[in-house]
Amino acid sequence: MDRASAPRRVSTLDHWESYWRSHANLEQTYSTGGRLAREIQHEGPVKGHRVLEVGAGSGRDTLALARAGATAVVVDYAPMSLELVARQARDQGQRVALVRADALAMPFREGAFDVVFHQGLLEHFRDPRPLLRECARVTGRGGRMIVDVPQTFHPYTLMKQLLIALDRWFAGWERQFTPAELEREVAAAGLAVRRTYGEWMVPGLWYRVAREVLKRGVKITLPLEPRGPAWWQALWDRLRARALRHRAALYTCHVIGTVGEKP
Repeated sequence: MDRASAPRRVSTLDHWESYWRSHANLEQTYSTGGRLAREIQHEGPVKGHRVLEVGAGSGRDTLALARAGATAVVVDYAPMSLELVARQARDQGQRVALVRADALAMPFREGAFDVVFHQGLLEHFRDPRPLLRECARVTGRGGRMIVDVPQTFHPYTLMKQLLIALDRWFAGWERQFTPAELEREVAAAGLAVRRTYGEWMVPGLWYRVAREVLKRGVKITLPLEPRGPAWWQALWDRLRARALRHRAALYTCHVIGTVGEKP
């Protein structure tokens, strides 16, 4: 079969239903570490604001924003994802509106939300612009859209592309972006780029790989997030924060995100 006629790998609903069934124990599933909730609140308080997460995943950032006083809505096409969000909302006594819908045609009026965000979503679309335009459509004027994606120049990307080539990637297919590429896509959706942030993978990739190999191979489960002494953790946090003041550091991050404002 030649390249032109070869089937293109895609990310499907079955991939995500299977993923969230096998990761329903969120205490043993890596999260964003509150990154999205933190970056959104860096832009200002969310109390009383309408916030939409597109492609909810586990919804942990949305729950954090709900606890901060936001009116929270999540949209996803995977029932298992919505079930996980609903379970957490019940356990935490929070209200989150759950909507099952296609992210490319969301059932919301134009400008319905003050903040629209997603992570782990855009990279599964071969053409990112229809999704970004739809997210921009439901963002109100003066509102924020936060787009969070894998960064190109990271060992994680090399590992991911190898697994995709071997047809072993859990989500079927995925791409990645440089900071400049992501900013161009956000601007093309009609938003003014305010800033781009990044975050390193903590714990690191090789620890995560070793943890998974040991868990599957010899049934040894290492801690999800090993912690050293508090002073050591604080030192590394300060060093990372200082490094990320420089744009060049974004090109070493595991994930990046761009904050756009709707004019």
